[in-house]
Amino acid sequence: MNLTKDEEKAVKALKRLATKWPKSLWLFSASGTLTVMKKNNDGEKAIVPGRAGRNGEGAFDPDYIVDSIKIENDGGDW
Repeated sequence: MNLTKDEEKAVKALKRLATKWPKSLWLFSASGTLTVMKKNNDGEKAIVPGRAGRNGEGAFDPDYIVDSIKIENDGGDW
């Protein structure tokens, strides 16, 4: 696939960011919003027990939202 110079730069920038991304943060894609989340004190993705979530395990805790980034995305599987 042919990319423009700007597209190539954007992909390279994301790859550089990935090499220094802190293990205490993770990204969550919800309804097209890319959300930066902080992990809990145990280094795990924080969930709210009892709230509806995938496989009944609970939903991610919105209190751990750090920020959101406006990069178009989708959390669905192929």
